[in-house]
Amino acid sequence: MRVMVIIKADRNSEAGVMPDEALLAAMGKYNEELVNAGIMRAGDGLHPSSRGARVRFTDSGTEVVNGPFAIDDGLIAGYWLWQVESMDEAIAWLRRCPKPMAGEPEVEIRPLFEMEDFGAEFTPELREQEERLVARMAEQAASH
Repeated sequence: MRVMVIIKADRNSEAGVMPDEALLAAMGKYNEELVNAGIMRAGDGLHPSSRGARVRFTDSGTEVVNGPFAIDDGLIAGYWLWQVESMDEAIAWLRRCPKPMAGEPEVEIRPLFEMEDFGAEFTPELREQEERLVARMAEQAASH
């Protein structure tokens, strides 16, 4: 089971406040544990929404809205992608995480869709295409 672990943004992350050395060291150690356990697939922090944009799709085309965005819009400050056996395992790993920011940060865990979740609509041709794309992405990642 793949999950995305989402660290929610707060006033500090949106102000561009960077973590101190102690938190960077604690997170580095935690990330190393995740990698050593074969759990972590990816993870990064995100710049404040003031450096981002949203593209809104409408019936007449697209509209670009530049940041910043309201914190109550569910902004993300960082994420991990994990491969776990179950949601219980993901929760157990997240309980071991150093507190990621000041205050009372909220971290969300969401399962990713897998090919089998799409049912019959995900035809053999579409599955084959997806498998080719995943393989190409892995090749590209390995070469960079």
